[in-house]
Order: sequence, then structure tokens, then C-alpha cells
Amino acid sequence: MTDRRAFSVAVYARRGDRVLVIEHRRLQTWLPIGGEIEAGETPLEAAVRELREETGMTGAFRPIEGALDGVPAGLIGYEEHQAGSKGLHMNFVFVCEIDDGIDVVPNDEFGAFRWVNRAELEDLRSPLNVRQFGFVALDAVLV
Repeated sequence: MTDRRAFSVAVYARRGDRVLVIEHRRLQTWLPIGGEIEAGETPLEAAVRELREETGMTGAFRPIEGALDGVPAGLIGYEEHQAGSKGLHMNFVFVCEIDDGIDVVPNDEFGAFRWVNRAELEDLRSPLNVRQFGFVALDAVLV
């Protein structure tokens, strides 16, 4: 185990009653869009950048109904997980809205992608917290 620490983001792009998941080539599992926060970036800036870099899309990151003052727009949670040789990832989880008609343009980190509803998310081959945060993203009321 390494002592390395990395701050990262996960982004649940939402369109109606579905969220976008990608099949990560290296990890061979279904995940939301995401990646490490770069030096000088805020978590929200990293979320916007990762969404654009990985999918070619831009989304509306809006405040969550009932969020406390100062909480970044779209932030639905935080989790930590070990990422092998990359060490501990401290992960900020966001949701954003994607307009109809905006298409995914995948980068080289994934080939397959799906827009999944609640039932499909429940059956997804992915870590438990990926499914749990997906449900939170689907339930979040953006203002």
C-alpha cells in the first residue's frame, strides 16, 4: 500500500431519469465520469473539465436544493477509496444536467457508455458506492 493521496472528482451527468456511466477500459467496470483534480483547480472546476475532456459535453452544475451555504453547485457527496498504486483517492461527487441532443464523444479512457435508469443502475456491474451515488444523483433536486 502506498501513502500517496490524490483528490479526485466523479461526475454523474443526468438527462431526465437517466445518468451516464462509462465502461472504464483499465478498470473494466462501469463508473461515472471522473478523474484527479489538477493543481490550482477547485473540485467544481475539475468536474467541469473532466466532463468536457472525457465526453465532449458541457453540463449545468446547479445548486442542490437544501444544500448548505458555500457548498459547490452540484456537489452531492464525498467518498474515499483505495486506488491501487495511486493510493487514497479523496473523491468529490457531483451531478449535472445534460440537455437533450448533446451527444457523448468518448475519449480513449472508455469505449462503451450507457445512459441508465434506476433499475439498470441497480443491476450495474460496478462498486456499491457507484450505484449508491447514482441513486443520489437521480434524486437530487437542482435549483
